[in-house]
Amino acid sequence: MSHLGLVLGARRGLLPFLGLLLGVLMLHPGHGQADGWLERLDAAQAEPPWAVRLRTSLGLLEAGFGGELGVHVRPLDGGDAFGWRDEEFWYLASLVKVPVAVELLARVEAGEVSLDDRLVLRRHDYVDGAGPTNWAPVGTELTLRTLLEAMLIVSDNTASDMLIQLLGLDAVNRRAAALVGPPGGLGPITTLVDVRRHAYAALHPAAFTLSGMDFIALRRHESDAERRAAFARRLGLTPGELQVESLDEAFRRYYATPYNSGRLDAFGELLASLAEGRALGPQGSAELLAVLARTSSGPRRLRAGLGRDIRLAHKTGTQHRRVCDAGIATRGMGDATRRVVIVACVRGELDLARSEQRLAAIGRAIREAGVFDALP
Repeated sequence: MSHLGLVLGARRGLLPFLGLLLGVLMLHPGHGQADGWLERLDAAQAEPPWAVRLRTSLGLLEAGFGGELGVHVRPLDGGDAFGWRDEEFWYLASLVKVPVAVELLARVEAGEVSLDDRLVLRRHDYVDGAGPTNWAPVGTELTLRTLLEAMLIVSDNTASDMLIQLLGLDAVNRRAAALVGPPGGLGPITTLVDVRRHAYAALHPAAFTLSGMDFIALRRHESDAERRAAFARRLGLTPGELQVESLDEAFRRYYATPYNSGRLDAFGELLASLAEGRALGPQGSAELLAVLARTSSGPRRLRAGLGRDIRLAHKTGTQHRRVCDAGIATRGMGDATRRVVIVACVRGELDLARSEQRLAAIGRAIREAGVFDALP
């Protein structure tokens, strides 16, 4: 071998090691501590090449970002799962609508309800957020299919809470807990209107007396100061009676609770159970995956980075300083089909566009790491 060949061979051997070292020591929980880093390096060296490349890429993405990244990648057709902060608790936002949908379709499969059944929209059902249900007048009859599709495709909060009221939160939480693996992987799921109540309760506990219509009115005020002032007026409080100085702090305290939060690896297990036909039967699985494939929210997130040759059946979640995207990514057809569960979240960054750019970059990093090429 020539001297040049020896040099190039040495460089090819060194770069993966440096990538491993960077992925282990970059801004990952505990990786700045000397104690135990050799054990983590040994574990990283046992990873498949695509996971080594992805760990390096995520380290670089997080190093240039003001917030934190969380990623879980699970090949469904062979190979080990990959995690980046996926064992931590993350606020999942509207990702929790997937367990609601699973409970609904399980009831349909059991013959207890039909997607053609109708619910009547009442004034107290309205919740602020996206979706067409808020534009329907009181008294409108909506099929369960219409509500299911609105809840998932455009993340309609009013549709979600109408379905939760029909199904019961206890039932939704029991089924979700059974699907995520070991106990403790998923915190309690609440209604979407209670999300607002819990967050605003840090300002004042009387937030729990507010209705969905009250929160719709509060949302019309764009600035933090205006919204807090309107909140105080609505409850007959003086500004001095508010217990925290900003909504940013109110949401920070809310995120410290377990509500609507969970481990990303646990949520990945829920998605895997859906993809593999363990959560629902064939008809329910096909129905739910078909709806998730039509998701229109978050086009600049994972889908933008994965590329056009990868199909994504997914759900997005968005709230103050919290942005997620999770689903089942598929490439190829027939015997060449490759399926991968991806759960990705970003936290800490105030600017939504920057968070979405990081999710797109995560999608691109997953594709370029070769996970879809490495499966049998």
